[in-house]
Amino acid sequence: MEQNASRKQTFIGVVVKAAMKDTATVKVDRYVKNAKYKKYFVRSKKYLAHDPGNTVKVGDTVTIVATRPISKLKRFAIVQKKTEE
Repeated sequence: MEQNASRKQTFIGVVVKAAMKDTATVKVDRYVKNAKYKKYFVRSKKYLAHDPGNTVKVGDTVTIVATRPISKLKRFAIVQKKTEE
C-alpha cells in the first residue's frame, strides 16, 4: 500500500511586525481575478508565524509553512529567510 506524502501549505510573504517573542507577523499577497470585470487585484492576509530566536526583521521576505497549532493564533512556522544582496 502506498502512502501519500501530503504537501503542507506554504506561502511567501513579507514580515510586517517582529515585536513579539518567537513570533513574527507575515503579510501574504495573492492576485485574485474579478469574475465579472476580468480585472486582477491584490488580496492580502496576515499570518502569525513561529520564529524561534527572533531571527527575522521587518521587511524580510520569508517562506512560511503550516504546522501543528503552536498557540491560539499561531499555525505557521518560518522555514526560510530570503537573503537580499
